[in-house]
Amino acid sequence: MALEKAEEKELDLVEIAPNANPPVCKIIDYGKFVYEKQKRDKLQKKKQHVTVLKEIRLHPNTDTHDFEFKARHAINFIEDGNKVKVSVIFKGRELAYKEHGAELLKKFIEKLSEIAKPEYDFKFEGRAMHVILAPLKLKKKK
Repeated sequence: MALEKAEEKELDLVEIAPNANPPVCKIIDYGKFVYEKQKRDKLQKKKQHVTVLKEIRLHPNTDTHDFEFKARHAINFIEDGNKVKVSVIFKGRELAYKEHGAELLKKFIEKLSEIAKPEYDFKFEGRAMHVILAPLKLKKKK
């Protein structure tokens, strides 16, 4: 019966919700329906924010100017809504001074404490000590 009505109006019978009981159908132009669905999907994709993980690499003997420079970069990344992985890379005999790396990470976390928080306490893996900083709140884009 619905198919006959659709043919009378020269439109298509489109199944909207096949899992409903009874299934929901509409008499509409199928081309227009597909176009509207694509438009909705594109708008949803545009509105979603994908969080990216950026990495800042330091060494135990990183100078204050370099530290400040890298901290400014990390601030920019976090303000954009990205997470930042801060790594202290140890080379050769630097491994004997792991406490310097820990102090550097603590200083970095303290510097960014107003806009970011660490996801976990720093970890030591291989020749690197790292921590991931996540933004406290996402900034709304205009």
